[in-house]
Amino acid sequence: MTHAILARQAGGPEVLEYTGVEPPTPGPGQLLFKVGAAGVNFIDTYKRSGTYKVQYPFTPGTEAAGTVEAVGDGVTGFAVGDRIATAEGINCYADYALVDEDAALPVPRGLDVFTAAALPLQGMTAHYLMNSTFKVESGHRVLLHAGAGGVGLLLIQMLKARGAEVFTTVSTDEKEDLARGAGADHVLRYEGFAERVREITGSTGVDVVYDGVGKDTFDGSLSALRIRGMLVLFGAASGPVPPVDPQRLNAGGSLFLTRPTMGHYLQDAAERRWRSDEVFAAAADGSLKVRVGARYPLSQAALAHRDLEGRKTTGKVLLVP
Repeated sequence: MTHAILARQAGGPEVLEYTGVEPPTPGPGQLLFKVGAAGVNFIDTYKRSGTYKVQYPFTPGTEAAGTVEAVGDGVTGFAVGDRIATAEGINCYADYALVDEDAALPVPRGLDVFTAAALPLQGMTAHYLMNSTFKVESGHRVLLHAGAGGVGLLLIQMLKARGAEVFTTVSTDEKEDLARGAGADHVLRYEGFAERVREITGSTGVDVVYDGVGKDTFDGSLSALRIRGMLVLFGAASGPVPPVDPQRLNAGGSLFLTRPTMGHYLQDAAERRWRSDEVFAAAADGSLKVRVGARYPLSQAALAHRDLEGRKTTGKVLLVP
């Protein structure tokens, strides 16, 4: 008997139970891996709460790192004992989890299991946002919300390496210090951020806004854009954005609005490996610093969700079986 987190119905963090389960068995093309650490992400809270529809009973978690324990029929790229990570695992809030071979990412030497677990979802999110959704070039002005969060701290560093001028928002002095430490040029509080961006840029605005907060920042994000700028709405930490009249984009300066999801930027194994190899290599050589802000025992998944939703965390939040 092994252990996993189980939600029998939608609800608050209290629905997450730590319970005994039978270990899963890999099917054709799958790997069974022993979870060394699992990532805690806002999408997990959306599924737990019922914002995103799932089948119950439900074990959250798609992001983890660990060691291959068994392989299913047809697997040729991995063997027992290999170290892997994934952003697309199956039921990763557990001692053991499954992943399709195409979605498994080799972990390079020099990366510990906690760093490897902290990188797949947020590292590849940062990668696709700045390389594919809106391709950032040297000299671009970029506004990124939640600069002290998991995506934020990685994306700030990656944007600065590209030569961008980085604006970011935070809610506390501690988070401001973290964002500045990552290299942000301008660290703002949420209240009045659009006006401050306009002031700093001489009323021009920024080329792109990466907004993972959603409802509370959406209007200001549009207001902070230059003419023909792009708002990339990639999350909804404060709640979903209400329906938008397209005329607002016209009035704001022929703006662009997109709502990407990572699955559409991981279309095949080659694209996964491109993104993960670049992110993992930067972490392994030290040019990309990964902050694990908190580790919780697997049994305390409910507390991890409360702290994440209460914005009490910085960097990456992990569960450790």
